[in-house]
Amino acid sequence: MARIVVLGGAESGVGAAVLAKTKGFDVFLSDNGKIAQKYAEQLRKWDIAFEEGGHTEALVLSADEVVKSPGIPDSAPMVRKLTAQGTPIISEIEFAGRYDSAKKICITGSNGKTTTTSLIYYLLQQAGLNVGLGGNIGKSYAYQVATEQHDYYVLEISSFQLDNVYSFRPDIAIITNITPDHLDRYDHNMENYVRAKFRITRNLRPEDCFIFDSDDEITVGHLSRIILQAKMLPFSQQQEVAQGAFLREDKIVVRYEESESEIYLKELALGGKHNVYNSMAAALAAKAVHIDDAVIRASLSSFQPIEHRLEPVLSIKDVLYINDSKATNIDSAWYALECQHHPVVWIVGGKDKGNDYGVLEKLVREKVKAIVCLGVDNAKIHAAFEDIVGSDKITDTASAAEAVAAASRFAEAGDVVLLSPCCASFDLFKNYEDRGEQFKEAVRNL
Repeated sequence: MARIVVLGGAESGVGAAVLAKTKGFDVFLSDNGKIAQKYAEQLRKWDIAFEEGGHTEALVLSADEVVKSPGIPDSAPMVRKLTAQGTPIISEIEFAGRYDSAKKICITGSNGKTTTTSLIYYLLQQAGLNVGLGGNIGKSYAYQVATEQHDYYVLEISSFQLDNVYSFRPDIAIITNITPDHLDRYDHNMENYVRAKFRITRNLRPEDCFIFDSDDEITVGHLSRIILQAKMLPFSQQQEVAQGAFLREDKIVVRYEESESEIYLKELALGGKHNVYNSMAAALAAKAVHIDDAVIRASLSSFQPIEHRLEPVLSIKDVLYINDSKATNIDSAWYALECQHHPVVWIVGGKDKGNDYGVLEKLVREKVKAIVCLGVDNAKIHAAFEDIVGSDKITDTASAAEAVAAASRFAEAGDVVLLSPCCASFDLFKNYEDRGEQFKEAVRNL
C-alpha cells in the first residue's frame, strides 16, 4: 500500500487526506502548527492518523508521495528535506485531478479571480448544470472529489496551488490579469510569479479554451514567448477581437465560434471597470460550455456581490460603508477607488508587501478626502499621501473599531467609507476575512 503524507491540516490538506483515504492509501497528515478543531474532528471521523505542533521526520520522510498545502513554501525545512531525498511533492489540485473526470473551468490571476470564479459558478448553476465550486474558494476540491459527484467544477487556483501542479489539465483556463503580488514567495522576481500563473495553461489541448485579458501587458508579453495549443479567447475594453469579448459603445459583445451576442453595461449587477473585465471572462466561459445567451444576460444582471470584495455593508447617516478587505495589493485597491463616484474616506494599511503607492496618487487626489491607516507600521502610507490629503486628514488606528470610528468622524452625508487595505492582514488580524468581519461588526455598532 502506497503511503501518502499530507503537509498542512486546513481545508486543502484535510480534503487531500480524505481523498487519499477513500482511494486506499496509507495516509498520514502532519501540521507544524495547531489544527483547528473542525479539521481535527474531520480527520478523526475518517480515521486518518495526524499530528500537530511539529513534524516527526521519520513519519513524514517515509512517504512515497507528499501532498503539500499551498501556504507552505518550498523553503520550509521539511520540504527541503523531502526534496533532497527525491520524494515527489504535489498540490491538492494535482492530486484531486487524478480522480476527477468532470469538466473543469479554472481561474487564476492577481485580481478578480474570486469574483470571476463566483460569477461563472453562478452562471452554471442558473443554467441548471451540476457544478461544484472549489480550489481557493468554497470547499476543498479534493474533498468534493472524494465525497460528491459533479459534471463541472469551477476552481479558483492561486499561484501557490499551481506551483506543484504537473499533469492537471483544465478544459477552460482563465488568467484574469497579472500584477506584482506575493513576490516574496518568488524570490522578488516578477518573471517567476508570471511563470507560476501560466502553469494553468501547461497541459491545454487544441480543443480546450484559454481566456485572457488582452489589455494586460504582462499577460500578452508572456504569451508572445510561449506556444499554446488551445482556442484563444481574449477579452478587451480597448479593441475589437475576432473571437472573445470586447466593448462596443455601451455593450459587451461576446463572439464565440459562429455566434455573437450583446450585454448592456447598465444591466450588469457589478459596477466598475474591473467588473466589466470579470463579466467578460465569465460570459466567455459560459459560452464555451454552451450556455444560452438569455441565461448569461440574466445571470450577469442578478449576481450578488461576494463577501469582502466591494461588499456594501450599511448606509449610516447617508454614508455608505464598503468592505473590500480582500483588496490586499495595489491593483485591487486601484480598482476599488476607481469605481467610486462619491468622496472617499479610505481605510488602508496592514502588512506591506513592498507596495509602490505612487500608482495610486492620481486616484487619491481625485477621490479621497481623508485616510485612516489601519496597521502596525503606517509610515509609508503617511509618506505617500499626507501631502495630498493634508496632515489633519490622515490618522492612525490599531483596530477595526478604531478605524471605523475615525472614518465616521471624517465622513459627511454623501461620502463613502471604503476599507480597501492594499496590504495583507497579518499584523493585526488572522486573515482578510477576519479583518472584513471585524470591520462589518464595527460598522453595525456605530
